[in-house]
Amino acid sequence: MNTIVKSPISRTQTPYCRVDLLKCTSSKGFAQCQSNYLGERQAKGIIINTYVELEPHPIKSLANDNGVPSIYPVGPIINLNQEPDESIDSWLDEQQDSSVLFLCFWSCGSFDEEQLKEIATALDRSGYRFLWALRQPQAKGEIVRQSDRMGTSSGGGVSRVNWRIHYALRLEFDTRKLVFGIPMATWPMYAEQQVNAFELVVDMEMAVDINMEYRSESLVLVTAEEIESAIRRLMFDSTEEKNIRKKKEKMKEKSRRAVLEGGSSYHFLESLIKDFKDHSSN
Repeated sequence: MNTIVKSPISRTQTPYCRVDLLKCTSSKGFAQCQSNYLGERQAKGIIINTYVELEPHPIKSLANDNGVPSIYPVGPIINLNQEPDESIDSWLDEQQDSSVLFLCFWSCGSFDEEQLKEIATALDRSGYRFLWALRQPQAKGEIVRQSDRMGTSSGGGVSRVNWRIHYALRLEFDTRKLVFGIPMATWPMYAEQQVNAFELVVDMEMAVDINMEYRSESLVLVTAEEIESAIRRLMFDSTEEKNIRKKKEKMKEKSRRAVLEGGSSYHFLESLIKDFKDHSSN
């Protein structure tokens, strides 16, 4: 008897297929993307900036797939060697612990004027101090450098920031918020970010949701009321916020242990080095 399993992720939260997007704009781009994906399966191994404690099910699934190369989850790998912004750092140092709201939607995340007004109104009503990284929309035909595409995997959002770890604001991946135990509100915008937001909010229960079904090209306006509600849930010393912070602190400790001797990522790094040596000697 066949069993039908219903996905907890709604149709509107499923990720866009990157190759479909490229196919719509360029048949050459589609062919190149398809070639890249097929080429990945011919690799000897894939190094991933994650760790078993964070994503046990995907890692196990990939490891058990005979069609996938060896997987090496060696994270969390984060870059702390960033040039500080003295004006921002000095301002953050003057604030109380965990009192600043940080908003960043990365290089590919931008809003029209109407949506920006809703965000600004929500911030004003909330009464919390904030740091907002804001960029203009990408011009038509503008090419974004690959280095500028590095963004948070769960989309944009807002984070409750502790001034002692504000250097984490300039790192590339969502992993850094987990490493430093920063509570987060998700605002997915494109690609697979809806699924990642679902994982953080529903599965892991380590974030609050602003609008999980939002997409950057949609005509939906996220209202100031929705944004303000998420901000207050994130910043207010509530039971929900305490639970999120507690789980974030546990994951913070797991991420620290993963890279120590005997940890899961340490083990995979040892395996990677051994495999490098074995392949080079053959």
